[in-house]
Amino acid sequence: GVFVGLTNFKHYLATGGIEVTLANSLMVSLASTAIVLFFGFMAAWALTRTRLPGRPLVRTLLTFPILAPSLLPAISLVYLFGQQGILKPLLGETSIHGPLGIILGSCFWTFPHALMILLTSLSHADGRHYEAAESLKASPWRIFWTVTVPSARYGLVSAGFVVFTLVMTDFGVPKVIGGQFNVLATDIYKQVIGQQRFEMGAVIGVILLFPAILAFAADRWVQKKQSASLTARAITYVPPRSARRDLLGMAFLTPTLLFICAIIGMAVYASFVTFWPYNLELSLANYQFSKFDGSGWEAYRNSLIMAVLTMLVGTTVVYFNAWLIERTSQPKLFTTVFQLLALLPMAVPGLALGLAYVFFFNHPDNPLNGLYGTFAILVICTLVHFYSVSHLTTVTALKQLDPEFESVGESLKSSRLRLLRSVTLPLSIPTILDVALYLFVNAMTTVSAVVFLYSPETRVASIAVLAMDEAGHIAPAAAMAVIIMLTCAAAKLIQGALGYGLGLRANRWRELAR
Repeated sequence: GVFVGLTNFKHYLATGGIEVTLANSLMVSLASTAIVLFFGFMAAWALTRTRLPGRPLVRTLLTFPILAPSLLPAISLVYLFGQQGILKPLLGETSIHGPLGIILGSCFWTFPHALMILLTSLSHADGRHYEAAESLKASPWRIFWTVTVPSARYGLVSAGFVVFTLVMTDFGVPKVIGGQFNVLATDIYKQVIGQQRFEMGAVIGVILLFPAILAFAADRWVQKKQSASLTARAITYVPPRSARRDLLGMAFLTPTLLFICAIIGMAVYASFVTFWPYNLELSLANYQFSKFDGSGWEAYRNSLIMAVLTMLVGTTVVYFNAWLIERTSQPKLFTTVFQLLALLPMAVPGLALGLAYVFFFNHPDNPLNGLYGTFAILVICTLVHFYSVSHLTTVTALKQLDPEFESVGESLKSSRLRLLRSVTLPLSIPTILDVALYLFVNAMTTVSAVVFLYSPETRVASIAVLAMDEAGHIAPAAAMAVIIMLTCAAAKLIQGALGYGLGLRANRWRELAR
């Protein structure tokens, strides 16, 4: 408990290796970002600038990796390109355990994040620019470089910063497939879990915080520039019918679809193989988790409990706070400070956040010490870690509601809470369901935020995947990862069904008013 200033930082820097570790982290982050931006932009172009049949299904498949834990692609890559992988001859003497595996695994799980940003950016293109270019007899290639790319430049930059931050702070992929290739995220884990040097883990967490904050600040600046570029006179762009363009879009989509399907398919297949690669008979032996992990199916049950609690508590807290900020009169200073605090977790790596919770809640003089080692601390940390996106989503939705609702309610002497229950909540159902799904999925798949906080009684499924992989039980780890992915997919289906049913009921008044 003695304050030592920068002594720990000096000691960590003096041990050497920081230059190599930092360079490794920057290298895989930059390489993954470049690859994801290229294929993400091509996929977004194909989905928005062609008339390929089945585009909604393709879009669903391309965003499916967001439902899987980041450990899943790393495990699949081991089965595909490892020493006994089915595609090992394609790599020759190159090992998948190292920078190549980290980059491929990171590209898989970060691709949907970039795709959603790029789809939004390309969907907001002004159709008048394309009409003007065509009237001037510009070639399709010239239109692409002078109209399409400039209109999406802010989306490209924003997606790049998001992917860079995610890869830079990710722990799951490099832990499973990194081998001896050390990065900052795994260095924290080695210091804390391997050597029990919590102060050194905190030092690396602070170092890891700097690139994340810089990328986050740059992304916020880009988003402000993007919003300022929108005009009220813009018209929606409708792509013309062109067989050549559709074939080109199919060529752009095919490699990415094959990669995603190969990763997911390999994980599912490996989870049913009896003993790879000697006994390829299919069985459910790998799903008998009690044989490979002490917690068995209890870890999955714990994940469901934590995810449901995070979803229920988080959705309520996020929506109520956003409603207070946007639909009630609050002091300007208070709203400014709250908005800053709400966005801050987006720039904090999960490992650094989890380690901070260890220092804070585990202190014996803290009256909240009783939360340590319980589900409550897992829920709180997970909610804080993923609060920013949920808050931004809810605030954006509430801004779209007409302020006259409150004015009419006041003239009718209706309370704010009654107006919230009768009008605002029903109109916000789609957003509430989106936030609930976002919190549920991330609570099921997160590793970095809870890897330092769980106890034997609260170990969750994502941690069980990590433990089984460390113990050499790769197939059972793949099986648990598949279970997590299927659970998130089922939650997505339930959300879609609820959204359709509740949306029809909530909007019935609009039909009556016509």
